[in-house]
Amino acid sequence: MLKHLLIILTIVTFCAGSARAQDAAAPFDNDLQRMSEILGALHYLRGICGNNEGNKWRNEMQALVDAETPSGERRTRMIAGFNRGYNGFQQTYRTCTPAASIAIRRYIDEGSRISRDLTARYAN
Repeated sequence: MLKHLLIILTIVTFCAGSARAQDAAAPFDNDLQRMSEILGALHYLRGICGNNEGNKWRNEMQALVDAETPSGERRTRMIAGFNRGYNGFQQTYRTCTPAASIAIRRYIDEGSRISRDLTARYAN
């Protein structure tokens, strides 16, 4: 499931990058913002739950930003979304709990859904 999310995320980033104007707001910006938050949450939660993934989710966020190449306010919003996702869970969880594990599964499911929806709507 995790591998599936990463594959879909990669597809979405390439499709999204070709579908948008450089500085104008894209119709899928809200979805990219939410995906950024999810990646931030996963970066923190997977780390405390001992998944030994290092910077995997941070790198996925960087790949999303690199593929989308947002500038100005769009870039700021994406990065702020990642940080919001990370910081929100950092303030709540210090160790892995059953609730943290449930949150991880839910975020992976939601990220997969967003990726599939974006691919279906904006892929060439």
